[in-house]
Amino acid sequence: MRPPGPGRSRYPAADNYTRQGFVNFTRWSARLPGTQRRAAARTEHTVSPDRRGEGSVPAARAERPPDDARSVPAVDELRAREVLDHVPSLVALVHGPDHRIAYVNDAYRAAFGDRPIGSPARGALPELDELGLLPLLDQVLRSGRPRTVKSRKAPDGRSYTFTCTPVTEGGDDGRGVLVFATDVTDHAEAAARLRASERRQRETAVTLQRSLLPQELEEPDDLRIAATYHPGGTEAAVGGDWYDVITLGGGRTALVIGDVMGRGVRAAAVMGQLRTAVRAYARLDLPPHEVLQLLDGLATEIDANQIATCAYAIHDPNEGRLVYASAGHLPILVRDESGTVRRADEPTGPPLGTGGWMHTSGSIPLGPGSTAVLYTDGLVERRNEDLDEGIAALERALAGATGTPQVVCDRLVRSAGVTPDHDDDVAVLVLQHPARKGPESELFRNAALELLGGVEAAPRARAFASGVLTSWRFPPDLHDLGVLAASELVANSLQHGTPPMRLRLRRTDRRLIIEVTDGDDHLPRRRRAEPGDESGRGIAIVATIASHWGSRRTPGGGKAVWCEFVLPKASGA
Repeated sequence: MRPPGPGRSRYPAADNYTRQGFVNFTRWSARLPGTQRRAAARTEHTVSPDRRGEGSVPAARAERPPDDARSVPAVDELRAREVLDHVPSLVALVHGPDHRIAYVNDAYRAAFGDRPIGSPARGALPELDELGLLPLLDQVLRSGRPRTVKSRKAPDGRSYTFTCTPVTEGGDDGRGVLVFATDVTDHAEAAARLRASERRQRETAVTLQRSLLPQELEEPDDLRIAATYHPGGTEAAVGGDWYDVITLGGGRTALVIGDVMGRGVRAAAVMGQLRTAVRAYARLDLPPHEVLQLLDGLATEIDANQIATCAYAIHDPNEGRLVYASAGHLPILVRDESGTVRRADEPTGPPLGTGGWMHTSGSIPLGPGSTAVLYTDGLVERRNEDLDEGIAALERALAGATGTPQVVCDRLVRSAGVTPDHDDDVAVLVLQHPARKGPESELFRNAALELLGGVEAAPRARAFASGVLTSWRFPPDLHDLGVLAASELVANSLQHGTPPMRLRLRRTDRRLIIEVTDGDDHLPRRRRAEPGDESGRGIAIVATIASHWGSRRTPGGGKAVWCEFVLPKASGA
């Protein structure tokens, strides 16, 4: 075969197609989107000589362009191939329904190699096939509208943004698509680094958040509790949701749920400080509204611009109620044994950190067989949906949710549509007061005696405690310690308290609780009694023989002093 001479192609037929295709492409360029508009704009803005004096261009400024400017060719006079061959972006022109190659510029050949003119794109442009652009070419050809796909990684390892624009030249046979690819590798790599940095920051915040939440929930004797926390999806920074369970002693349990406004490590750090403070204030055994009052002042000191919502509740098995206070938080929901759900709507104060508000406590029944749910707004709040609708949906889900607290917790989360890519944090705390029947009910008993005062009160209290502990079949050593503790607490109340007075004994499957209440609100304290003192030894004796002891003021005025004895594991009748 004779080698091609200068300017000749090895494939004469393809050369002929190239010349014809490129002539068509030159004509197509006049029909690319926007070409006609630009030409019309130039026509509209041409100023005729007889109208120059009508305010368009002042006569003094109508200067002749310099000679070198008149020598510059107009855009319409430039050859399209010469322009596109020097464009640094990748350009290819395909023609007809098979997308036969009509032209590729120098940048395209440098990136992917030479391409045979006149060949179908499916075989001759494998890089477009791998990127999934051939269906896009079909779509552009059918619709006659340009399409763009952003940041596709090509086989050469670089990323390109592809714009496919329809070109036409009379009838279906003259239709084609101009493919224009811009190298965006630097932008894609920068975006990938940014996403990796954001992912690391989010993982740090999630790790911090989870480390500040309780690793294991405390287990009260009279309640069964489960909780769950779901951080926001990968596109959302973690928030400051938290929950906690705090056993207060005397059979009482504090339950906390809160949400720090904002996201990221800062919100998680503020959450950790508030949670630690709540545990410290809870040890003072204060009413819920007083705990929130202290927490409000602390939130202002931590960050005056940071606010948080919080609900703090206390469960006392002797009262069968949940006493709570809310600082701008969503209402607690309680489902009774019959399946009826109630909201603990009032009272609700402003969020923590606002200051200047006196919080108050409310209560809602929580008897045996009841289930209560504390939650954050991520469980019920949705875009374009009223918050009350979300709470109502949660009420309906709770009404039909049965099983253990963990089962109820999982069902509520699923019913709310919480998925791994949820756009907000979700914290849920579920507690149940079981209705115990049969042999289990024998392990949870109560007994109480009203003390009227006088010299006979102490002997009556000792006789009552002895009879109750004997009926509960406690071993002799625990029986004697319980009677001694009851006697000392009653003696202390008779000496320092005021009527009405009451002695209450309560047993659970884990402990014996002895509590004495009276009408005086002065809280006792443990002190060292000197040899000559005739008083001051009662509380010291109780603190020595009991596992725990404590005191608190009661809501109606007065105080309660209590102590606990942990039951031996073999005990339990």
